[in-house]
Amino acid sequence: MTNRFQLIVFEWDGTLMDSVARIVGCLRGAGADLDLPALSDDTLRNVIGLGLMEAIAALYPDQDVTTHQQFAERYRHHFLVANPTATPLFSGALALLRRLNAEGYFLAVATGKSRRGLDRVLDEHDCRHLFHATRCADESFSKPHPQMLLDVMEQVGVAPHEALMVGDSEYDMLMAKNAGVAALGVGYGVHDQARLLAHQPLACVDDMLELSAWFGQLQRT
Repeated sequence: MTNRFQLIVFEWDGTLMDSVARIVGCLRGAGADLDLPALSDDTLRNVIGLGLMEAIAALYPDQDVTTHQQFAERYRHHFLVANPTATPLFSGALALLRRLNAEGYFLAVATGKSRRGLDRVLDEHDCRHLFHATRCADESFSKPHPQMLLDVMEQVGVAPHEALMVGDSEYDMLMAKNAGVAALGVGYGVHDQARLLAHQPLACVDDMLELSAWFGQLQRT
């Protein structure tokens, strides 16, 4: 592997933070609050990574805009208010971010989370200072549109061939492809390896230890 990358962009949920089960639970809770039809865990997991309103529209396409907005409010209540316990990062994630920052990479986040939600978890884990740029779905177009990546690259002054997107969903892989950016899949989050590999990332790793080793190999070549 030749290390051409200057910028590493991470998805947050399912890539750095072990939050998929919590998100599924909050989506389920919001639906129950509004007496909407219950959906399977797989269906709920599948929309993680999209912007919240896009995710709700995909889950309940037959509901009107007012219901979608009510769902969003109930989801935020469940995630931000009803359960104030901090969601953990994957073991080794913070150490990897610190190492990559010390090695001189630009680090960024491009996520389906809201700005309020991302700022909250960055502060909870005291890692805001490790990132040179962050972009959220409520500030841009939702994945797989490339705008979040284009904005981050412009902010740090990096060309597409110098950037790498690391994510756990096919939406991340497609966003990278649409932005002309290389992608690295992580198979421990939302979508399985088969779905990620269908979009031809550079590789797909199984866990945080393998992700750290992948970057270590990159540094040595």
